[in-house]
Amino acid sequence: MITKAEQKLIRSLEQKKHRQREGLFVAEGPKVVGDLMAAGFEPVMRFDNPDDVERLSFLQHPQGMLAVFRIPKLPPAPLLLHPSALLLALDGVQDPGNLGTIIRIADWFGISTICCSHDTADAWAPKVVQATMGSISRVHIIYTDLAALLDEAERLQVPVYGTLLDGRNIYEEQLTPGGIIVMGNEGNGISADIRQRITRRLLIPDFHEGPTADSLNVAIATAITCSEFRRRRQ
Repeated sequence: MITKAEQKLIRSLEQKKHRQREGLFVAEGPKVVGDLMAAGFEPVMRFDNPDDVERLSFLQHPQGMLAVFRIPKLPPAPLLLHPSALLLALDGVQDPGNLGTIIRIADWFGISTICCSHDTADAWAPKVVQATMGSISRVHIIYTDLAALLDEAERLQVPVYGTLLDGRNIYEEQLTPGGIIVMGNEGNGISADIRQRITRRLLIPDFHEGPTADSLNVAIATAITCSEFRRRRQ
């Protein structure tokens, strides 16, 4: 039986400030909870009583299981830089659904680390964790100063890619096996401060004759870009 104190704590974890203070996050559903446990996450609390789950759930349709886990502590992002490693960097991605989908995309394409600017949405929010469908258990999420990270990448001669309107056709450019792929904000793209640190500008071309969409959703653009990098590696 869930206590009032446990219920109060879990409900508070909907807010970022409480997740940061407690160092905890909530996961729901057998798939997400099971993937986290299989990856070595130990639940601080776990509930599978239907009444308890219904009272605690952040979902419109509770999925029969809810658990609380500790947010992992990871090494500083610069320590992960290596010319042969492919990393994603997110510059101000705001939508929880987009972030969750991007984490799933990274998992699918074998990209183990995503470095996020401090103004990117919180990966440990319930909506994001749910949108990853368990992939958050296999992808390291690090919040860092992106400008400083990219400066360090330049020092180490790690290429920094970004999709920009003045970039070169991604299907015609030479792509290295490793590097950093920067994806920008939904409305404004890559910020000016980060844009000037992009060393290899890419463009995903449209193939429609005549008027077409103004841009691609950031998660879709991420999938296309990661797919092309991995295709070249083969």
